[in-house]
Amino acid sequence: MPLFAIPFPAVDPVLFAVGPFAVRWYALAYIAGLLLGWLYARALVRRPALWGGRPIPTETDLDDMLVYCALGVILGGRLFYVLFYNLDFFLANPAEIPAIWRGGMSFHGGLVGCATALIVLAKKKNLPILSFADLASAVVPLGLFFGRIANFINGELWGRVTDVWWAMVFPHAGPFPRHPSQLYEAVLEGLAILIILGIVIARGGLKKPGYVSGLFGVLYALGRIASEFFREPDPQLGFLFGGATMGMLLSLPLLAAGLYLMARARRS
Repeated sequence: MPLFAIPFPAVDPVLFAVGPFAVRWYALAYIAGLLLGWLYARALVRRPALWGGRPIPTETDLDDMLVYCALGVILGGRLFYVLFYNLDFFLANPAEIPAIWRGGMSFHGGLVGCATALIVLAKKKNLPILSFADLASAVVPLGLFFGRIANFINGELWGRVTDVWWAMVFPHAGPFPRHPSQLYEAVLEGLAILIILGIVIARGGLKKPGYVSGLFGVLYALGRIASEFFREPDPQLGFLFGGATMGMLLSLPLLAAGLYLMARARRS
């Protein structure tokens, strides 16, 4: 163990409260991600030259996309968490399934839910699904970045015990210093992907249907797998086999789908 560790910044998860009503940093982080993502998406659809003549959603369509994706993320994220992360508990306590305010969401499930919602929306708007998918993939890293920062402020989803000098002792994780893996994920899954996709889009990436979506899938899967080497596994699951975690396994289909979409986009 290190001789010292960086003190955990004890930020109150509640920004302010008025009676029983509390405004939490966690909620503000997600609101910031949604709002900035919506503004970024509007900026992208206002530049048809980036799309090379592809059918693209209108600014009005973006309002519907925000609602559809939010519902898809909530339903899909919760369903995957129930099925893949804590099934025994929820089978014994089915009334707890809708209690999402107590925590328990899966990003991979949220992604599947969002993709399903976009398919429904694309059919309703009579637009290609990949137009919505590429647009959503470009802005999702913003939400991921703010979401992981919120995890850090809450002192949850901490990393494994380590002796690196930047280790932290998290309030609810015992006395040992740990990797601040939430910050690793904020950079790898959020900031880095946002920058890379932005460069690809500026160089014509949106002109190839499915390329931005596929690249997002590949980058997220690789970033998540790398992060899992530093993140403490969920206590009810632990390591599955050979040091693998559920987060790693769920990233493999996403990696395969991303590679397929990129290859398909290049061929077309």
